Amino acid sequence: MRSPSHLVTLLLLVCPATVLAQTDPQTASLGRRLKQGAEPEHRVQAARLLGESEDPEALPLLCAGLEDAAAEVRAASAQALEKLGELGGVECLEARKEEPDAAARAAVESAVGKLRQLKARPPKFYVLLNEVKDTTGTLPPELVKATEARMRRKLTQEGAWLAPAKEGEAEAKGVLRKHKIQGYRLTAEIRPGASGGLMLAVMCTRYPGKLQLLGSIQVQASGAEPYELLWALAPEAITETAASFKWK
Repeated sequence: MRSPSHLVTLLLLVCPATVLAQTDPQTASLGRRLKQGAEPEHRVQAARLLGESEDPEALPLLCAGLEDAAAEVRAASAQALEKLGELGGVECLEARKEEPDAAARAAVESAVGKLRQLKARPPKFYVLLNEVKDTTGTLPPELVKATEARMRRKLTQEGAWLAPAKEGEAEAKGVLRKHKIQGYRLTAEIRPGASGGLMLAVMCTRYPGKLQLLGSIQVQASGAEPYELLWALAPEAITETAASFKWK
């Protein structure tokens, strides 16, 4: 049985680089190639790689790709948004419903259908994720925001519905009653690792209502750049939280 408070260590120093998937600089580089690539085939390849990146930061880059002058790039961007699976892509895809090219329009319609289907899935649990805090004082704000976005992505993949930041208690309880699910509040902090590197600590309480602490988890990693460490830690923290508190 898991303890309500425990530490998981990821030794990224001994992991092959491919385990880290795409990193922030790679996403930015692909975004530049999608926007500025001299040939359409180069921009198509960038869109495909962004779709496979599992990086929520790829979303606005691919939405911009829907406006490309080349129809094949617009089609590839729509296909990549479907592959990426970020629900926020619905809005920019729906804005292209009058796409003039038949192949690109079919890709847009397919992506909208897939994302709507994902959005309509019954929730397994309801989560309010508070703003992630950086207690190290050394990380760029955009990296902290990216860590929060990756945690949200993992929560969605686990079957969570995400509560809005300023939701009223009565409204939250209504969601729980309607769907017969449990609600949780997560408060996450990025801290210095015990022996170097970084730690992501997550406190889990009941939601909504008065503070009812369920416990906390800490995951830490070392041996790589901060963006690589947080790339690995963000989804791992959600996985460990879900397992520790038996989310269903």
